[in-house]
Order: sequence, then C-alpha cells, then structure tokens
Amino acid sequence: MNKTVVEYMLTRLYDLGISDVFGVAGDYAFPIEDTICNSNHMRWIGNCNELNAAYAADGYARIKGMAALSTTFGVGELSAINAIAGSYAENLPIFHLVGMPASGVQKSKRLVHHTLGNGDFDVFYQLGQRLACAHAILTPENCITEMERLIATALKERRPVYIGLPSDYATMQVIEQLPVTTPKRAISDKKTLEKVVSLIIEKLTHSNNTCVLPGILSARLGLSDNIQAFIDKTGLPYATMFMDKSILSESHPQYIGMYDGKLMTPEVREFVENSEYVLGIGAMMTDFNTGSFTANIKPKQFINIMPEYVEIDSVIYTSIYMEDVLSALTQSLPNRTYHQIKAKGLGEAVLSNNGKITAQYLYPHLEKFFKPNDIIIAETGTSSMGLGFALLPEGAQFHNQTLWGSIGWATPASFGAALAAPNKRVILITGEGSHQLTVQEISQFVRFGLKPIILVLNNDGYLIERLLCDYPEAYYNDLAQWNYHLLPKAFGAKDWHCEKVTTIDELNKALEVAESIDSASYIEIVTERYEASELAQKLKGSKSSLYSF
Repeated sequence: MNKTVVEYMLTRLYDLGISDVFGVAGDYAFPIEDTICNSNHMRWIGNCNELNAAYAADGYARIKGMAALSTTFGVGELSAINAIAGSYAENLPIFHLVGMPASGVQKSKRLVHHTLGNGDFDVFYQLGQRLACAHAILTPENCITEMERLIATALKERRPVYIGLPSDYATMQVIEQLPVTTPKRAISDKKTLEKVVSLIIEKLTHSNNTCVLPGILSARLGLSDNIQAFIDKTGLPYATMFMDKSILSESHPQYIGMYDGKLMTPEVREFVENSEYVLGIGAMMTDFNTGSFTANIKPKQFINIMPEYVEIDSVIYTSIYMEDVLSALTQSLPNRTYHQIKAKGLGEAVLSNNGKITAQYLYPHLEKFFKPNDIIIAETGTSSMGLGFALLPEGAQFHNQTLWGSIGWATPASFGAALAAPNKRVILITGEGSHQLTVQEISQFVRFGLKPIILVLNNDGYLIERLLCDYPEAYYNDLAQWNYHLLPKAFGAKDWHCEKVTTIDELNKALEVAESIDSASYIEIVTERYEASELAQKLKGSKSSLYSF
C-alpha cells in the first residue's frame, strides 16, 4: 500500500463522507494538518479555539451523521474535552484525531512542551478513553485493522472515538496486512426477536389507544425514515419529547404535539398518559424530556425499543436491534384508524401595550418566521425553551443540546451545521450569556462565506439561572455589557445586516430584511430582564421535582 498512516486514516474518513476536519493548528498535529491542506478532496476548518472546533464538529455531525476533529497533544485535546463529552452524551460520532509527540520522545520520557513535565505521555490518552467508545494509537503495523475497528464501533455506538497519532508514525508507510474483514451489522437473535415482536403485536392489535414516542437515539442511528414508514403503515399517532423534537415531521397528520409531563400541553399529556400503551422508539426519559420528572407513564404501559434491547413490562430483552424490530413490526401490524388529537403551535403573537418585545410576542412570531427545511439551532436556556413547542414546517430541523446542556454550544454548532448544509437556511437563536462564551466563531461564518440568521436575545444576564436559583439578583447572574450588534463588523463582516431592536415594530422590520436579503443577518433582540417563555416559567415552579428525588 502506497499510503502513509495519516493518508490512510484520512482516506477512510473521506470514504465515510467526511470532507471537512475542524481544529486548531498545533505542532504535534502538523502531519495531520499538512495532509488535509494538501488534499484535493478534504478541507481544513480552522476554528478560534479547540472547544469551538469540537462544538462545530458536533453541529456538523447532527446534519451529516458524523464529523472529524483534529487537536494537538495535551493542551489542544483538553480544550476540546467538554464538547467531546457533550457529543458522547448525545450520541454523535466524532473522530477525534490527536497529534502526539514522536514515538521515541514518548519512550524516552523527555521533558517536552504540552506535557506535565513528569515524563507521563499516557495521562491524556487515559482521560480521552473515558469519553470515547473506542480508542487507539495508530502505528504503521496496526493502522488498517485499528481504523476498521474504530469506524465500526463509532458507527455502532454513535459516539466519539479517540485516535492518537505520534508525529513520526504519521508519515511512515502503512504496512499491509492480510485482507481486513469489515465487521458486519449485528443481527438480532432470531428467537428473542420473534418473541418480542409477538408480544408487541399482541398488545397493540388488541388496543385502540396507543401512542408512539419516537426518540433521539433512533434518529442518531439514521432510522427516522424507518420510523416514518412504520407510522404511515400503522396509522399510529405520535408525540415527541424535547430532546426528540423534529426527528419526525411536525406537519404530519398523525403528529399530536410535544409531550413534557405536567409542565406543558395538558391535552398532549392526557392523550399520552391515558393511552393503553406508549411505544417508545429510542426514547430517553431525561429530566427535561419528562418535564422535570413529572411524566406519568406506568411501566405496564411503556414499551421501549432501544438500539440494542427492548423493554416490555419492565422486562429487558437483549441481543435484538432496533432496525430489525421496526422492520418486523412494520411488516406485521395492520393499518388502522386511531383516535388522536391535532397538534397545536404557539398561537398568535400577542402585542404588548407599550410596544416592547415580550416572550408572548417573540416566540409565536418566530414560529411563523420559520420556513420548510430550515435548520434551527437553539441554545440551552430560555431561547430553546421558548421555541421548543413551536410547530415547525415540513422538513425543518430543531437542534438543542438537551441532555449535556453546555452553554455556548449553539454558536459554533450552528457554524458546523451551516458548513454541513450550505444550501439550507441556518437560524441560530441564543441568549447573550451563552453567546459570550463562544462568540469568536462569528468570524468563521464570515471567513467561509456563510449566511446565517443569528438572533441574540439580550435580557441583561443569565435568565435561566435567575429563574432556577434562590437569589435571582445575585451578582453571578450579571454579565459584562456588550454591543452585540457591532460584533460582526469587528469579526470581519462587511455586508451583513446587523441591527439592535428594542420594540416589536423594529423586530418585525429586521426579520423582514433578514428574510429578503442575500446575506447574513445578526439581530440583537432586547427584552426586559425577566421576560421568559411559559416553559421557562414553569421550570422555575418545578424545581423540587427537577433537583430532588
């Protein structure tokens, strides 16, 4: 084989559909970066820091299914580790490429930069293993077999993998081995599959009152179309929880709305919880998915098809896989007409008496602003809570880091998403506190000629923290005052539409401009300090169930 180790590694990633690699330049990673920049089919995406690069890779993976990140040893990989943890928690395959000191340097335990000065070159590799579903240090001898193992595991687990690459090994020729057998897709145990499918069919065919809860894990496995086919075939109604929003169409006639326990949409709660059976498909019963654990789905009601097991009547059946279970159920269950309710959106935008921008006006107005096939990235906090119950048009995607919940994620994630889908409209909605953490990535939108619509909600501090803490006016909830709408110009933007709006009329005009021009828009939306959506307010009232047991 006439390829170096780094060339082979990158070729295999390109074969998977990864053409962009996010990262920050670093000397131990020069072989990786040089090879990417000299490639005719891969592109280096240099970010402002490694944390932002990993967040951007996360956003890219949400659109394209996987992504690649390159960091240098020690300082670079540790800067990215928070974002990698988020991708691990939320089941996103990120190939984390770590440029390491030369093998001889490591063996001799020389005291070199980017280390702890104690000759320990394993410590960061060991840390990385805790946030990876597979890991390896590539050599000329193991490169082929290890890459196949890493790829197979990443695609099966849908989580990050750690790939260490000593700088001298990177440029050595791959040593060919015996033909490598690509691992085959795991097949369900036949007897267990038949038993489980039979049990589910028995329950569902004798019930006139069943609701489906499709979950994010099914989408991560690329099975959204399979679930839609199942829904179409059976006629079953479905709802989604917060983390699962938009994994299936919200304009489909069988969609009934968002389920969030006792906090929101009482008609959806009654429908779901009064169903004889609730069929989860990759549903995760997390705190924010269950309305601060106020969901009341009894074990006897709940059937949950997970990636590698199915739970029925609190009994877990293993060695069976979601794709196989879905396929069998789609073939076997008949089409029927089920009782259901109609999904509702946020309603009409309510004008305020003084013309100021309120939550009751902003979020319903944005719901009508969204178009088919939009990619909407909503930051953790009140911005995502305000839009989580908007009814989206056909093909629109809603992304939020519901489980990991690291503020600052959304700005670079939207950059990654925009790179992954340059022909789609990307809309970022973020609070100003979160925006301050990663705001530098605005410059990358400019650098790569992308045209997002960025909406920054300025409510003078960390509103979600004010709502959840015991002392809302505590100093730790305050922020440095920025002129947000001036930032794009400072970051190199020349033709962006940038505006600060404080009234409903100004907001309407700014959004009309954003909708009509062929360039990016950046709108700072100023509201009162405690202007919050209904969900955010109810979350405040549910602190006892959210934080205690």
